[in-house]
Amino acid sequence: MSALLAPPKATATRQWAALAVLMLPVLLISVDNTVLSFALPAITTALGATGGQLLWIVDAYPLMLAGLLVPMGSLGDRIGRRRLLLIGATGFALVSLLAAWSPTPELLIAARALLGVFGATLMPSTLSLLRNLFTDRARRRLAIAIWAAGFAAGGALGPIVGGFLLTHFWWGSVFLLNTPLLLVLIPLALWLVPESRDPHPGPIDVPSIVLSLVTMLPLVHAIIEIGERGVTGRTFAGVAIGLVAGWVFVRRQRRLPFPMLDVTLFRRASFSGAVSANLLSIMGFNGLLVVVSQFLQLVLGLSPMDAGLVLLPGLVASVVAGLLAVKLIRWVRPSVLIGGSFLLAALGYLLASRVGTDPTVTTIAVAFVVMALGVGLAETLTNDEIVASVPPEKAGSASAVSETAYELGATLGVAVLGSVLNATYRAGVVVPTSVTADQAHAAAETLAGAVRVAGELDPSVADGLLESARAAFDLGMQRASLVGIVVAVGAAVVSFVTLRKATGK
Repeated sequence: MSALLAPPKATATRQWAALAVLMLPVLLISVDNTVLSFALPAITTALGATGGQLLWIVDAYPLMLAGLLVPMGSLGDRIGRRRLLLIGATGFALVSLLAAWSPTPELLIAARALLGVFGATLMPSTLSLLRNLFTDRARRRLAIAIWAAGFAAGGALGPIVGGFLLTHFWWGSVFLLNTPLLLVLIPLALWLVPESRDPHPGPIDVPSIVLSLVTMLPLVHAIIEIGERGVTGRTFAGVAIGLVAGWVFVRRQRRLPFPMLDVTLFRRASFSGAVSANLLSIMGFNGLLVVVSQFLQLVLGLSPMDAGLVLLPGLVASVVAGLLAVKLIRWVRPSVLIGGSFLLAALGYLLASRVGTDPTVTTIAVAFVVMALGVGLAETLTNDEIVASVPPEKAGSASAVSETAYELGATLGVAVLGSVLNATYRAGVVVPTSVTADQAHAAAETLAGAVRVAGELDPSVADGLLESARAAFDLGMQRASLVGIVVAVGAAVVSFVTLRKATGK
C-alpha cells in the first residue's frame, strides 16, 4: 500500500540481495537450536544439569520467543521493522557471550531466556520485511520457500559446525557462532533492507504484553513438570493460570481500538488452519530432533559430528521439499498438498518408533528423511498462507503470529516429547543398589548421567546399569515417536478441513 513507509520500489536484484541479508538471522537461530540439541550431553557432563534443567535449557529460549513474538511484531509495526531487527541483532550478539561462559545450569537457562527476548525481535522482522519486499504472490512464495529453507539449511549446517566445535572445544563455543554473523548483518541491513511500518499504529499496550507471557509461561512449565513429577496440584494450577490469562488476553484484544493482535484474523478458516498446522508441524519435528540427537550419541555411541551427519540427509530433504512446494502448489490444492505432507511426516514418525527394535544408523536416517520431507513441504505453504491473507501494513502482526506458532510448536515439542522420554526413562531404568545416593540420582535422571556413573563403577555393575538405561531410553524414544504420529495426523486433519477454500494463487 502506498501509505507504507518504504523507499521506491526496489529492483529485482536488490530484492533478492535484501532477502539474502534477512536470511542471516534465520540461519543463525536455526543453527543455534540444532547445535544446542547436540551439545546437551556435554552440558550435562560439564554443568551437572538434571533432566528437568536440560528441558529448560532447551525451552527457555523458544518459550520467551513464543511469549514475546506477538508484542515484538506489533512493536515492529509501530517503530519500524528494520529498526527492531537491528536492536535484536545487537542484543542477541551480546547475550550469546554470556551463554557461552555460563558456569551453572541456572545461569545458562537465564541467558537462553534473554536470547529469547532478543530473538523475538529478529524473527517477525525478517518475515514481515520479506512480505513488504515481495508484493507479487508467486515471487513472494519463492522467497518464503527460501526463507523457510533457511531454517532447515541452518539445521543441516548446525550439526556439522557444532560437531566440529564440540569435538575440539568446550560446549560454550557453540554460542560464539552468533556474534560475528550478527555484526555482519547490521551494516548490510542498513544498506539493503528498506524500512517499513504501519502508517497508523496504535499505542503500545503493556497489559497485553504481560498477559501474553502469563499465558505461555505457566502452560509450558506445567507440561515440563508433568514429565518431571507427574500430575500435581502445581501442574493443574499452571494450566488454569495459562488458560485464564489467554482468555483475558483475547477479550482485551477484542475491546481495544488498536489491539496488539487482531484476533479477528482467526475468523478466517484458512488463516487459523494454517497457523494451527504450522504449530503442529514443528512440534513433532523439533521434539523428535532433540530425542534422536541424544539417542545417536548416548545409545549408538556416535560423536556429535557423526550424529549430525546421520541427520544431514533429512535436513537437506527439508530444504528440497520447501523449494519443491513452490512448483507443486501450481497443480495440487493447498489442503491436499499440506494435509498429504503431514501424512508423509507421520510415516517418518512411524519408522522412528520402530528404531528400538532395530537401532541402526540407517533406520534413523531413513525415518528422519521421510519425516523432514513432509515437514519441509508444510512449513513453506503454511507460512505463505498466513502472510498472504493480511494487508501489508499488518505484516508484522501476521508474521508474529506465524513465528509464535513456530516457536510455541518448538517449545511444546521439546516439552511434550522430552517429558514422555524422561518419564519413560525414569520408570524403566534400574539403578544398582550398590551406588551412592548422588550416583543413583544422576543415573536415574538422564542417560548421560547413567553413562557418567557407569564409568565410576566396577565393569560388571556398570554393564547392567548401561543396558538398563539404554533400554529405557529406547522405549522412551519409541513412545515419543508415537506422540509424533498423533500430532502429524492431527495436523493433516486440520489442513484437510480448514484449507479447503485456499487456492494457492
